[in-house]
Amino acid sequence: MTKAYWVAHVDVTDPQAYEAYRAANAEAFTKYGAKFLVRGGPFEQREGQVRARTVVIEFPDLATARACYDSPEYQHAKSLREPCSTGDLIIIEGWAG
Repeated sequence: MTKAYWVAHVDVTDPQAYEAYRAANAEAFTKYGAKFLVRGGPFEQREGQVRARTVVIEFPDLATARACYDSPEYQHAKSLREPCSTGDLIIIEGWAG
């Protein structure tokens, strides 16, 4: 089974309000077995454009990654995130090599 990932690039406009999103997303991420591989932190931009924050979350497989995003738990968290940040998010299947 090939793992899947959420890759998000985010600019947070209200860090205090964003904390409510972080607290709320824990329910969905726990339920769907999400594992944070990257959660912000310092980075070195080498090419192109980038947002201030990068997040990479690992899931057991593509179906689980999609189910987490579509879940009522994550959609609630997302509703808290949208007013206080701007971002791009993809769900991508890992390489089975």
